[in-house]
Formats: sequence, C-alpha cells, structure tokens
Amino acid sequence: MKPLKMQSFTISLFSILLLGVCHVSRATLASNKEKKATYIVHMSKPEMPASFEHHTHWYESSLKSVSDSAQMLYTYENAIHGFSTRLTLAEAKLLESQPGILSVMLELRYELHTTRTPEFLGLDKSADLLPQSDSVSEVIIGVLDTGVWPESKSFLDTGFGPVPSSWKGECESGTNFTTKNCNRKLIGARFFARGYEATLGPVDESKESKSPRDDDGHGTHTSSTAGGSSVADASLFGYAAGTARGMAARARVAVYKVCWVGGCFSSDILAAMDKAIDDGVNVLSMSLGGSMSYYYRDSVAIGAFAAMEKGIFVSCSAGNAGPSSYSLSNVAPWITTVGAGTLDRDFPAFVSLGNGKNYSGVSLYKGDAILPGKLLPFVYAGNASNATNGNLCMMGTLIPEQVAGKIVLCDRGVNPRVQKGAVVKAAGGIGMVLSNTDANGEELVADAHLLPATAVGKKGGDEIKNYLFSDPKPTATILFEGTKVGIQPSPVVAAFSSRGPNSITPDILKPDMIAPGVNILAGWVGSAGPTGLATDGRRVEFNIISGTSMSCPHVSGLAALIKAAHPDWSPAAIKSALMTTAYVTYKNGNKLQDVATGKDSTPFDHGAGHVDPVSALNPGLVYDLTADDYLNFLCALNYSATEITSLARRKFTCDASKKYSVTDLNYPSFAVNFGSGGADAGN
Repeated sequence: MKPLKMQSFTISLFSILLLGVCHVSRATLASNKEKKATYIVHMSKPEMPASFEHHTHWYESSLKSVSDSAQMLYTYENAIHGFSTRLTLAEAKLLESQPGILSVMLELRYELHTTRTPEFLGLDKSADLLPQSDSVSEVIIGVLDTGVWPESKSFLDTGFGPVPSSWKGECESGTNFTTKNCNRKLIGARFFARGYEATLGPVDESKESKSPRDDDGHGTHTSSTAGGSSVADASLFGYAAGTARGMAARARVAVYKVCWVGGCFSSDILAAMDKAIDDGVNVLSMSLGGSMSYYYRDSVAIGAFAAMEKGIFVSCSAGNAGPSSYSLSNVAPWITTVGAGTLDRDFPAFVSLGNGKNYSGVSLYKGDAILPGKLLPFVYAGNASNATNGNLCMMGTLIPEQVAGKIVLCDRGVNPRVQKGAVVKAAGGIGMVLSNTDANGEELVADAHLLPATAVGKKGGDEIKNYLFSDPKPTATILFEGTKVGIQPSPVVAAFSSRGPNSITPDILKPDMIAPGVNILAGWVGSAGPTGLATDGRRVEFNIISGTSMSCPHVSGLAALIKAAHPDWSPAAIKSALMTTAYVTYKNGNKLQDVATGKDSTPFDHGAGHVDPVSALNPGLVYDLTADDYLNFLCALNYSATEITSLARRKFTCDASKKYSVTDLNYPSFAVNFGSGGADAGN
C-alpha cells in the first residue's frame, strides 16, 4: 500500500472455515431441455462487425441466429454491454459460441437483506464541520430496493431549491403512482419488472403496485435512512421518539424499484444500475444479497464496476447470514461492503416469574391489550402442541385449550418472530416470551408484536424453561419499560451481520466497516403494518427494523456528505476516508465487542471498524484507486482477457511480461493469506 502517512492497524489470527452462501439461489432449468430461462448476454462491443450501424442491431441479429421467437427483455448501455433474454439451455449454449459473445449467464435471484443514529454518530454536535446544505443538495443518492412511499414526510421538499442540473432521470407513472409523486427531494422514481415477469409471470397488481410505489416498506426505510428529510416528533408507538432524519438530510433521492414479492432478479437489477448511471446519481445504495461467485459472473459487481468508473460510490449490505464465517456477499473491492452494529438505545421489556426472578428482554409492543399487573398462567409452546416443532409456534401448531388466557414461551427460529406472536394470539394466548436458541445466542432484536411480548436471550430463555418444567403451576408477566438510551457497551457487532473472510479473494478484507443496523427508526409505508404481516392492520409513519439492509444506507448517506465536502474525490477516496477513520475501541480503550460470542470482535466481524463520519470528513490519509488499478488486480487473480472484458466493457489484456500481485492494490485494509496455516488481517 502507498499511504500518505503511516496509520496503525489491528491484527487478528483466524482459522479457515467452510464457505457459507448468503441469500442467493440460482434460477434452475427443469429437466425439459425446451424450458426457457432468463440469460444475461455479455457482448464485446469493440468486436461489432462494421456491417451493423448500431450495436442494438448486432444484438438483435445475434439473438435471431439462435431463436426466431426470443425477445430482448433489456438492452444495457452502461452497467454492461449486452442484453437479457429468454432462451432454452441449447439456445444459450449456441449463442455463447457466436463471435463477439463474451458470456451467456443464467439469471440469479437476489433477496433483500433486512432518530438516534445522527446523535450516535456525532453528526448533531458537528454542524460546523459538515458541508453546507447547498453543496449537499447537489448530491443525488440512488436507492435500488422495493420502491418508495412518496407521501412519507421523509420526502418533503420544503426549503429545497431546483433539481440539480446534472440530473437526467425520470419519474415514471404506474399503478398508484404518477409523476406528481416526485418533487425537489424525491427527484426520480423508476421500476423494473421485465426479468421478474419473464420468470414468475405478471406482477399481481392486487397485491403490489406495478410502479415505483413501495408496498413492502423496506425501500422506504432504506431510502429515508440514507437521505430522508428531517421530521420532528417521529416515533413508532412512542418508542424512539425524536427528530428522524437521513444521514444526508439535504441530499436528493432517486429510487429504482427492482425487488418484488418473488425477489429481485439480476436482469432487473442490471437495468436499474444501467439507468442510474445514465441518470446521474452520485451514490448507489443497494441493500440486497449478491451472489457468491467470481466477480466477472456477479451482476452486482459488474454493474458496480461501471458505476465506479463514472465516479459513483456504491454501498452494499454484507448480508444477514452471521455469525458464520465466510458468510459475506458483495465482496468486490470496488464495492463498499457494510456490516451491522448496535446503537446505545434499547427497548427493555422484562419477564417476571412466579419464583420472583426477573429476566431482561426487548419489545416494541404498544397496544390496548396491556397485561394486568399480576402474574398469569405460563406455558411452554412445546407442551401445548401435538406437533414435533410445536415449540416454534408455527401456524396451526398450538392447541387453543392449552394456551387460552396464558402467556406462551416460543422458541426463535424458522418462521418470523412476529408471526409466532400472531399464532399465539390466534390460539387465545394473551402474551408471549420469545426465547433465543444457540443460533442467536444473546442477540436481541425488538419487534412491534401484535400482542404483549418480549424477546430474551438464550441464557435467560433456558432458565425460564427450567422454571416452566419444574414448577407445577408456573406464572409470569411482562413489564414494558419504553425507550432507554446510553446503553453500554455500544456499538457491538450484531450476531446476524455476515462475517469474513472474503471467500472470493481472501487477501481483500471484508466487510469494509460496520454501521448502525439494529433497531433503526426510519420512514414506512401506508399499505403495510410494522410487522409486515397481512393480519397487522396497524398503520405507522415510521418503523423500527434491523439488518445490514439498515446499515448499508447509513454509509450511503455518509458518503453523500463526504462527496459534498470533497466533490473531486473518487469512490475509492471516499471509502478510504470512512475506513481509515473507523474505530475499533470504545472510549475506555476496550475493544469492540461481538454480541454473538460476548468477546472482542475481529476484523472479519467489523472490517476497518465502526464508521466515524465526522473524522472521515478530514481523514488526513487517503488510499486512492483508479479503474486501471482494479484491472491490474484482476490480472493478479489470473482472470482471462474475456473475463476482464466482461467487467471492464472494453478490451484489456494483462501484460505477460509484468508480474501482478493482489497486494499491489492500494486498499485501505488488508488480509494476509497463509493458506491452511491461518491468516492475519488488519486495517
């Protein structure tokens, strides 16, 4: 590396574990060879024969050479050179053999990775250090997700000037959405469903809007986290009350809806990235899971490379497959990969037992069915069910006669946490205690349950079960304590946050950093309740949810602030500023903790550390990188000229006389691979 100044780094030993794959499934072909699937076709544009006037004519001719009936779903101009289409396996193989075809890749299905943060990050005390609102308002954050609820107060444009002249995007109309839904804050909105519909059939417009409108909530939450306007008196049922605002509250927001009920398809994702690059976004925020494959076969990595070349900062979530090692997604070095940590805020709700013992838990329950201030009958779900998995409180597994009028203890796992409470409520239960198992340890995630309920860690849960099994007439009640701040230690690495090492290139340390991702308050939709369950008729303007999906837009918004302060900085320089100023110790000198182990976290958990945006504005040290540096990095990985061309969208041949090394990449952190003997990592 070539630092301008020496910087201390953290070193940690690790052992190589089995590879874990995060939230991605390959679209499969049936045994019938004539069954069609969606393919993304990468073309070598410089090889277009002179007989064609335009590259799209060449694409069409190439496609017609293998199929008379196939139609192009999308043609791509920026993210890649090529198109997507539906073909049989035989047709795909025949097309790949044609001149000028770099690769024909089967489409992938991606999944979403699912207030106080400005104060927690120090942004409230450093207004004089932050860029002026005029410069921030020139920065445009593009968010690829489930769309947007434009009526959210987080997208009010009060006090905003004209849309930046650099903006070339559009506001598309569709189901329940018109061009009037955009304004000087929400300056663009598009939707992409051709890939989804080609595989799963037409969008069911009775269940979701075929438009940029968000009927899920995830996209509104992420986009308002990154760049939502300031909204006073925000809360979820009184929890986390205060002023809610995005990290870059004065930035502009553009949304690209690529995720639907059936998932997010790579042909749609590439089309959205293609448009976002052309539209003129400065930051791309993508809280969705990427494939665990080589960079030249990873559509998100390929699109992100094109964005990086245009000066666009790309932030992606690391995934929610932690605490397993090798569970990361989105690991390309030109992507900023973000893991999740906690805030210093909690929502305590205690379990009080008939034996006089109390156990701490968390809950966002707020409703009319408040438990009476007395002990109530208490039962273990596994003892109130005839199903072998009755302890999990799955749909239809509880016996109403055995749970009616009682508090029920359910074990966490398999079905959604909030659904367990709905199952208890439907069976006549009046409260729930949700106990963690080994998979989640002591990690507590608060939920807006449909009945009085709290979640407890594994240790507390085991002790509560011992009481249930030993007392002939067990009783309990739940005490809700509201919102508490100043919780220490904080932050700690969330157990669900995906971990390194990087399975594709172990020498590149991932995640790059962690940011707030647990119990985050942000904007919500008017079409779904805070739990997302169909039975949840409550409607809220703000919701509290958790995931690396929440930590990713924090970094996207912070990158927008840095871009406003340093408009000439490259994406690599912005990433470097965030990484070299991240911290790995608390103010008392102790190391960041990992909630999954209860011990010190490692660089494979937290990357360079937890973001410190105020320090990042003036890092005093920048590790910069250009597109050619990344191409040399690909040469060091022994990628072929065809594979590199797929990424670079232009001819690039590695110099046979030159010795390339992965360690030559001027990255702000590093990992040294010792093979089977272990490795060191630092930042």
